[in-house]
Amino acid sequence: MRVASTGLVEREVLAELIALSAVAGEHLLVIGPPGTGKSEVVRRVARAMGGRYFEYLLGRFTEPSEIFGPVDLRKLREGVVETETRDMLPEAEIAFLDEVFLGSTAILNTLLALLNERTFRRGHTQMSCPLRVCVGASNQLPEDETLAAFADRFLARVFVDAVPDHALESLLQGGWSLGQTKVGPGEAQVADLDVLAARARAVDVEAVRGELAACVRILRGAGIGLSDRRAVKVQRLVAAAAALDGRDKATPADLWPLIYAVPTREEQDEARVLLGDRLKASTSAALIAAAEEASAGPAARAARLARVGKELLDLPAESVTDGKAHKLKLEGVAREIDAGFAADALPPELTDLKSRIAAVLGGP
Repeated sequence: MRVASTGLVEREVLAELIALSAVAGEHLLVIGPPGTGKSEVVRRVARAMGGRYFEYLLGRFTEPSEIFGPVDLRKLREGVVETETRDMLPEAEIAFLDEVFLGSTAILNTLLALLNERTFRRGHTQMSCPLRVCVGASNQLPEDETLAAFADRFLARVFVDAVPDHALESLLQGGWSLGQTKVGPGEAQVADLDVLAARARAVDVEAVRGELAACVRILRGAGIGLSDRRAVKVQRLVAAAAALDGRDKATPADLWPLIYAVPTREEQDEARVLLGDRLKASTSAALIAAAEEASAGPAARAARLARVGKELLDLPAESVTDGKAHKLKLEGVAREIDAGFAADALPPELTDLKSRIAAVLGGP
């Protein structure tokens, strides 16, 4: 997923959550203002995963045929109403629906079955759909209560903002490279995704079920709405997190996806505080950024710093074109280690990393 988000500043979490949702067989809702790279990340992850991809920007006047396919006129002459679904959403394996809440009632009602049951029914057409994951995007959560049932089909939710001022240089550099380089399809195939999904379904979550229930009780006790359906389905995200980390049994380190199942941004922020102690063991070697943002836990933070620091230290000398900038990046990692961890409680992987950085910088 790091390859998919290359050049897209501060969008690693979104890329990783698309992967997590695909392995879990659930859908992801992305909320954020226009121009924040939502669609570009989805396209890149879709290319990395392989498979048939469908994308559409919905509007008030979008017709169902634009999403699901037109009526087959040849069959219609025979009195049979069938839909020609080739290259349309019912045959997609990965889908992105931008401004998803602007769809008409007819579109959203059809989408309900497609997203939840993976089936498409329209006229005489009834078919199973190969959809692994659908990413829906919107500028904001809908206020209309009639859309609540539809919005609930997106189990995971992530909120994105414009890149902050301190990262503007990286944004400009990354955006410029996006316009000059083309990212080809990745080596992964949908079959690889299906293997991971099968492993996720086989993960044993019994060992963390009690802890998960305790977390849900804490959230509900604080007035954070987590429906029974979401509470049950979040186990699939936990299992997917374990599978992506190569485990067949879930551990407390895999509970972090619960944060992304909380419906609103404000409630997610509150949930991080309420569950801080219970999620402090959260970590993921495969989804480092998502685990860290969910839990703000030391284990996830240490894993990210270890990865970033090692990548900087292992860069071949000939690839470092600006030695001063390279050292500044290493100093930044060292400062973050000092700020985030007490000297007597430094994780082993960071102890070694800090020593290596000091040797390069010429410090103690």
